[in-house]
Amino acid sequence: MISAQDSNDDRIVKKKLSDQVLERLHDMIRSHELKPGDYMPSERALMERFGVGRPAVREALQSLHNNGLITISHGERSRVNEINPATVLHQSDELARLVLSSAPGNLDHLKHARQMFEMGMVRVAVEKAKTEDIADLRKLVERQREELGNATAFISIDMAFHRKLAAFCDNPIILSVSDAMLGWLFEYHVSLLHRSDSEEITLLEHAKIIDHIEARDTDAAIEEMRRHLERSRVAFERHE
Repeated sequence: MISAQDSNDDRIVKKKLSDQVLERLHDMIRSHELKPGDYMPSERALMERFGVGRPAVREALQSLHNNGLITISHGERSRVNEINPATVLHQSDELARLVLSSAPGNLDHLKHARQMFEMGMVRVAVEKAKTEDIADLRKLVERQREELGNATAFISIDMAFHRKLAAFCDNPIILSVSDAMLGWLFEYHVSLLHRSDSEEITLLEHAKIIDHIEARDTDAAIEEMRRHLERSRVAFERHE
């Protein structure tokens, strides 16, 4: 015998017209009927195709825009965006900031995740870095040295250094996650990535990491990265 509660749970709910239009538009994007860079059909064309009114079409288009799938520009037709790991993670930026600010422990979890992530990245760097890659890393350290005292520039090059390490993985998801974590840390508090009295220490640690990569010493490179990020984490906690 089906109870009243079970019966209610099984009820079929009629979807809003805008939700149905949204599903159709998702299908058009997934099937590549609409490809990155393409203009979206006009509102009138979508109204005729789906047999719905303008409000349903506009609401569906706005949902696509809010999710980063299309870009709506005033006075121009909407265009389909390129979807890749970076764009997906970018859509999570605001949510990430809320998560980090909701509880102190979340920030420490992020710092620990970044440490584990970068220890894995440096392992790959030891395996894959070529002579010209080593030279590029050393140039980044020298550029950082030239920006001593300029916090914004120093941090920017610091992020470029770690991004270069992520690039050795040749994996767009790893690169995008690395970028996202650095961005979230930077936006939450500059001190997480930089303190003026630790610039020289950062330069020295970066140089040691490069030395170990060049020497193909995996264990030493991983340990130096662990110490580098642990030192930064502990130094920040003392000044919170």
